[in-house]
Amino acid sequence: MHDWLLDLLQEMGATLRLPTSFVVIEFIGTFAFAISGVRLSSAKRYDIFGAWIVGMATAIGGGTIRDLLLGVDVFWMTNGSYFICCALAVLWVMWFGKYLIRQDNTWFLFDTIGLALFNVIGIEKTLALGFPSWTAIAMGCVTGAAGGVIRDVLINEEPIIFRKEIYALACVTGGIIYVLGDHFGLTAEVNALLSSFMVVLMRILAVCFHWQLPILKGRE
Repeated sequence: MHDWLLDLLQEMGATLRLPTSFVVIEFIGTFAFAISGVRLSSAKRYDIFGAWIVGMATAIGGGTIRDLLLGVDVFWMTNGSYFICCALAVLWVMWFGKYLIRQDNTWFLFDTIGLALFNVIGIEKTLALGFPSWTAIAMGCVTGAAGGVIRDVLINEEPIIFRKEIYALACVTGGIIYVLGDHFGLTAEVNALLSSFMVVLMRILAVCFHWQLPILKGRE
């Protein structure tokens, strides 16, 4: 069983152009982001199929845009596991829906985890394809943040990336940490840990201390 699972992860890693350990990160991020989308859909009283669509868009939207920009096959078109992963997220919200809806911080938790992990995936995949570091940082930001933008549009909310909260900037900071670690010879796994920690830390501190970027004001 262990060998079968390892072979599957290695095969998926080769397809995704990612180290085997990053395949696990990919699915944890997918599940976390899908839950954030399904959780908000349930608050809007969407039906099961509608919630699954929003969860899918949240989980795969950023990676889809990334792969199109990088000129490679879109990752979920060669692997149906992402559909199953998002379906499990729907079941998770169905089983624990009352608790998740009562706890507003659960949405923030899953959204932040998905943001941090997908940012790392986007950076590593871009670097593996031979693109420069600044492109990797940009693609990490796209992978992490674009799914949330699509989710908010689908549920008729103002995208969080355009609000006062520190969101995409956390991805950029995490990306810089990853690139610096790669420059100094740290392993991809260590870089992923440091980068993800930085994204999560920035999001938590921004909420706790009300950090925000300057707001542009038009004529009054």
